[in-house]
Amino acid sequence: MKTNTLLASALLSFSGLLAGCDTSSPTPAAPAAPVSSSADVEATCTAQGWASQNGGTNGGGTATPTIVTTYDQLKAAITNSAVKVVQVNGTIIIPSGGRISFQDQTNKTLFGSAGAKLVSADQTQAGSGIIYVKRCSNIVIRNLVFEGPGAYDVDGWDNATIDACTRVWIDHCEFRDGVDGNLDFKNTADLITVSWTKFAYLKAPRPDGPGGSDDHRFSNLVGSSDTSTGDRGKLSITFARCWWAQGCVARMPRVRFGKVHVVNNLFGSSVSTSGVMAGLEANLLIQNNVFENMNRPIDLMANNATAVQATGNIFTNTTGNTAGNGKTAFTPPYTVSVLSASSVKATVTASTGAGATVGGNTCASSGI
Repeated sequence: MKTNTLLASALLSFSGLLAGCDTSSPTPAAPAAPVSSSADVEATCTAQGWASQNGGTNGGGTATPTIVTTYDQLKAAITNSAVKVVQVNGTIIIPSGGRISFQDQTNKTLFGSAGAKLVSADQTQAGSGIIYVKRCSNIVIRNLVFEGPGAYDVDGWDNATIDACTRVWIDHCEFRDGVDGNLDFKNTADLITVSWTKFAYLKAPRPDGPGGSDDHRFSNLVGSSDTSTGDRGKLSITFARCWWAQGCVARMPRVRFGKVHVVNNLFGSSVSTSGVMAGLEANLLIQNNVFENMNRPIDLMANNATAVQATGNIFTNTTGNTAGNGKTAFTPPYTVSVLSASSVKATVTASTGAGATVGGNTCASSGI
């Protein structure tokens, strides 16, 4: 009996050790992952790239997360400025017209545990979209899949829009099948880093939309129009170690006005008509990326960009323009570790590479 007692005690102690282990280790997200009931408070890092400027970006830091598993819980936590860290567990369906307005807040993190998704099935103009982030500062969005119903040209909403925000870090997310776009930036949004994030369209585009495009798989818009001249001096964005995957047709990204650093990314959509697009007064540094099976990897459009500097890139089985416009782009005011282009594909497609692959609020595999 004494031996059995000791054995039971040992097993209980071992179970306690397991319960205290860090459940946010950077393992690939799995759709069938069990839903965690424990709060993940690991992340302590700050953003690199443009989001490192003017005080840096670390969101809600190590505040204890509010765990959400339903739409009502998610909306309540996002709209409550007293909640500083929101942890999404499992798949949450955004109801028709339920796009969440995340406005006028500071110092907040929204992240997903392994396999977490926010999903919208609405393709109407008014009811589409997942989240609209406006007039916020020091925001982190990490390890979440944003899944829309597919592209349909109804002048609808993106999966996510960043509007008039500063110091935003989007890290290890996946945006796919947005109605209008996957992830857009507008109205003086500034000091933003998008790292280790994947963009894709897995669903066929819906034709015959009133906007006129039968294939609106246009992923990322930076600057909403040529007349939005208030964007001059803003829209400073770093895209680093991201992946524009199959299904993306254009806007990877399409840039107006901004100083945008496109560094160490993978582009690989055989249905593309344009990759990086240089619009009015765009100032683009396109550095050490890989373009595969792309048409017009660098689109100079109307040749009215301020500067398009393309350096160190690899082009494989591409057609169309691969060069800049002969003008030198801005010099980034920050330092990042720039990989050789030959290392980019393996790095971006690794198990903890681009996408919602880190399984929680962890800084592991988030450096650039």
